[in-house]
Amino acid sequence: MAAFGTAGVCMSSTRRPTPPWDWHPRLFEHAAKVGITIFSSPFDPTAVAFLDELGAPAFKIASFELIDLPLIELCAKTGKPLIMSTGLASPQEITEAIAAARAAGGDQIILLHCTSGYPTPASQMNLRTLQHLAAQHDVVVGLSDHTLGVAVSIASVALGAAFIEKHFCLSRADGGVDSEFSLEPAELARLVEDSRTAWEALGSVQYDEAACEASSRDHRRSLYVTADVAAGEALTSANVRSIRPGFGLPPKHLPEVLGRRASRALKRGAPLDWSMVE
Repeated sequence: MAAFGTAGVCMSSTRRPTPPWDWHPRLFEHAAKVGITIFSSPFDPTAVAFLDELGAPAFKIASFELIDLPLIELCAKTGKPLIMSTGLASPQEITEAIAAARAAGGDQIILLHCTSGYPTPASQMNLRTLQHLAAQHDVVVGLSDHTLGVAVSIASVALGAAFIEKHFCLSRADGGVDSEFSLEPAELARLVEDSRTAWEALGSVQYDEAACEASSRDHRRSLYVTADVAAGEALTSANVRSIRPGFGLPPKHLPEVLGRRASRALKRGAPLDWSMVE
């Protein structure tokens, strides 16, 4: 019998309750109306065909199905992207799953790092695995997160996660098989907002002055003329000091300047530059 999962609904391959199958066309229709991208996790060939007919834009391979290479190959042959979870999988099993997908024509793969604990303690997530997966398999990586709250998911963004999977419910108080570690609406909104902020914050390797830093130069110190100095007069600690703002020579040059002579008459309050020094 067929099985698949959508929006937290998972069906056993030995039993086929009618309602979830009936829900799918309505769910897909509603998602299209409100602008939500919807897809599902097939667990056997009939579910793959069913979802393909519904126009699912991608297939999610659940962690426990990552070792089902024929299922992965069947999904890959559709030409649609595959989102594959790695919970419980060994490095060899992950390699085999990716190889099976690529051999069957699957060239759009997102690999989700996953720890299959329900819930999973944050200390057992080992998020640095994300970078290793990306480097080893040359794929886009993401996180299938069963921890409580949103902190782990947001942290994953800083380590390269471009896709986050989280369980969701309208209210944990309503109960359900995964309600304990599911997010409620306000938490999901926070996850989306904070993940976008984290992604924007990554930027690139950059040491140049940022636009928002321009006014902060007032708070740096630099060398200034602190008393009028006649042309040819020696520069001393009495007439040159390191003060704010930072528009003169950097303070590190103070030892080089002291003892030298002014190249012209200098006015108190002028930021010092090399043209003023003989």
